[in-house]
Amino acid sequence: MPRSKAIDHDNPEWTKEDFAKARPASELPAHIRAAFPRTRGPQKAAKKTPVSIRLSPEVIEYFKAGGPGWQSRIDEVLRKAAGV
Repeated sequence: MPRSKAIDHDNPEWTKEDFAKARPASELPAHIRAAFPRTRGPQKAAKKTPVSIRLSPEVIEYFKAGGPGWQSRIDEVLRKAAGV
């Protein structure tokens, strides 16, 4: 027997008319946009390749102690070591 769709009256499914009336968030008033977190946006530089690497706990602790951006700092050290 096919399942029936659950209906959420607080969050109804959008219709074609709803989509036609939709506007980008950039058109919202500034005080409403301020309530939403900023996103990074598109990458400006070449993208990095995600990899899995095993590092000693001491190395991870050292770089994490420097705060946010610890992975980029590891990348910088490895780039210097590789001569690139």
